Amino acid sequence: MNIGVKKNKKFDLIVWGATGYTGKLVCEYIFKKYKKTNLNWALAGRNKYKIDGLISSLKLKGIPHFVADSNNKKSLLKLTKMTNTICSTVGPYAKYGTLLVEACIESKTNYCDITGETHWIKEIIDKYHTKAIKNKVKIVHACGFDSIPSDFGVFYAQNKIKENSGKYASKISMRVISMKGGISGGTIYSFLNIIEESRKNKNIKKVLNNPHGLSPNKDLFDSDEEDLKKIIFDSTSKKWIGPFVMAAINTRIVRRSNYLMDFKYGRDFIYNEALVFGRSILSKFLGYFRLIPIYLISKNNNTLLKSLLKSFLPKPGQGPKVNSRKNGYFKFRFYIFNNKLRALVSVDGIGCPGYGSTSKMLAESSICLALDEIPIQNGVLTPSVALGNALLKRLEKNADLKFKIKFL
Repeated sequence: MNIGVKKNKKFDLIVWGATGYTGKLVCEYIFKKYKKTNLNWALAGRNKYKIDGLISSLKLKGIPHFVADSNNKKSLLKLTKMTNTICSTVGPYAKYGTLLVEACIESKTNYCDITGETHWIKEIIDKYHTKAIKNKVKIVHACGFDSIPSDFGVFYAQNKIKENSGKYASKISMRVISMKGGISGGTIYSFLNIIEESRKNKNIKKVLNNPHGLSPNKDLFDSDEEDLKKIIFDSTSKKWIGPFVMAAINTRIVRRSNYLMDFKYGRDFIYNEALVFGRSILSKFLGYFRLIPIYLISKNNNTLLKSLLKSFLPKPGQGPKVNSRKNGYFKFRFYIFNNKLRALVSVDGIGCPGYGSTSKMLAESSICLALDEIPIQNGVLTPSVALGNALLKRLEKNADLKFKIKFL
């Protein structure tokens, strides 16, 4: 039993943002996977007509549903007081998420989402971490492709290496070997919102550029890490590597996990991520081409060019088609060091990383948060700290994630 969760509420779980692209996938997954279980869940959104359309299209007749206003705290409190856990898919979270987190803490309701907005997570930590601890509530961000494979890859690797050698790894380097999948308009909108806010606010830019931005004090860490910003030849993988866009959130989540566990991995623990391009010089140059779209969106201030790019990209509510979601995948490799390379860990997922896989990860995270026996630690947490082995088992059993280790 999840210590601290109040079981006298009407629902175990409410999916908020059910009519959005990811929200629909989460609802569809929960309905199909858990319709013959005792999970007591409901869905909610901001538009009654869209909710009615969702129920009709997915044949969700009999599933309770509610309408709430994301800009009205009283409306959100009415929703959060009914459930043990809120699963939110409504982004950009910096625009639409803060009041909901506040309502969850006041209602003593657990919360999880799929945000990759580092500056907003930092804001939630600063404002609500202490309040969440006081009310015995778990606020769990980054429960999708960013950052469960990274956070749980390190969690899995560190536990295995400790069992094998008696001590934790001093350094872990994650390399994205390959991945395939589409992108939704909501994700693009959130990414553009982060860029726009960082240009307007120097404090946000400072948080985004700080490798330890989700921890209260950089001086607590002995490791001095920076994000990879160019293509280099990697002595670890023996291949050309370049910046991985998700590293900006994933590495911060992993480092916060270490901080929240009182530096269990050590104050000098090093973690980094990169995208693998290949061994040949040609693969190096192809790598530059792969990075061009991200560069154009993030670095260029030309309004006309941005408008042109947006016209070719999905709009909010749009995303990859069914075949793209099903045929997608990702393959991560973690190189585990203690003075020298000790082990290799693989984390592989089936389904489009951002949606087919993310929707399963988020759904299992929310159900785990609502029902399972999980660590008693409260506050603004990371997935591995909040959910631990209970979620690891769910990810392998239900969400098509595979974790393997090879000792060297």
